[in-house]
Amino acid sequence: MLRQVKPRTARSKRALEKRAPKLNENPKTALFLRGTQCSQVTQDAMQDLYSLRQTHAKRFHKKNPVHPFEDASSLTFFSEKNDTSLILFGSSSKKRPHTITFARTFDYKMLDMLEFYLDPETFRSIAQFKTKKVPVGTKPLMVFAGTAFESPVANAFTTAKSMLIDFFRGDPSDKIDVEGLQYCIVVSADEPTSSADPSDPSTKPTLHLRAYLIRTKRSGQKLPRVEVEEHGPRMDFRLGRIQLPDADMLKEAMRKPKTNEERTKKNISMDSIGDKIGRIHMGKLDLSELQTRKMKGLKRSRDVVDEDFDDADVPLEGVKVVSDRIVGPRKKRARDAVEF
Repeated sequence: MLRQVKPRTARSKRALEKRAPKLNENPKTALFLRGTQCSQVTQDAMQDLYSLRQTHAKRFHKKNPVHPFEDASSLTFFSEKNDTSLILFGSSSKKRPHTITFARTFDYKMLDMLEFYLDPETFRSIAQFKTKKVPVGTKPLMVFAGTAFESPVANAFTTAKSMLIDFFRGDPSDKIDVEGLQYCIVVSADEPTSSADPSDPSTKPTLHLRAYLIRTKRSGQKLPRVEVEEHGPRMDFRLGRIQLPDADMLKEAMRKPKTNEERTKKNISMDSIGDKIGRIHMGKLDLSELQTRKMKGLKRSRDVVDEDFDDADVPLEGVKVVSDRIVGPRKKRARDAVEF
């Protein structure tokens, strides 16, 4: 681990602020290393991967006596010194020939690692394809085909998918320019067999990585006709040793920071005028117990007709009904007041 020193100059202060955690992190940078023994095929494959991610990549040419699965302290040192979170380490030995080790770090600590065993017989570099090359910094489309990538449990294939997405992702963007969709990365996996031995990499399904140029041509319709042409590189891998991430470290790495943006409140919206409208969910109401304005004239007892009052005793001619309301503050029922 590097010593944490207080910056003495404005330049060193800006460098430390650049490395500090941010709400929107910078694009991940990949570091390419080679071991003491590295075959030419592995070096060519790493050169092609470096050319596809040249804007966010660093490459070392010297040999490094590093064994990632035995001691990863050297890789974490290089990661912190160069501010890189992705590491590609190329090596070759008699037991594991043509090996590219993908490693990811979090907070300059090793998160996970996975070995890719390259097949030298089917490997083709970018220079062997006589096609137009994509511009530097172009983001590709990515396609993963195969049931091995859909496993609900973390395994070598799901880890490989996550690592390849991190490697080719590039700068985050919220808008897409159709003219910028110039090439596509297709990763397919063979169907796993029941006789496969988990400890033997040669029996595991093969991982095929292909890169294609996307060409649009006239079709006589509104939508163009899309054709693909192989761009390179062409790589076939078998997955080897794997180091899965620690559960606590993975949870911390996947945690999203809290933002100052106001959270959307449920059942509250704005209409076209700009007024705030709220929806309240209530249970069934008993309207008979609803509290209303108290008026003596609206009581139920006032609607009962007095049986002692006989309309036949009063002549109807020339009679004018003045009021049928309660007269006075007393609660007794009053007869209809008439005027002769």
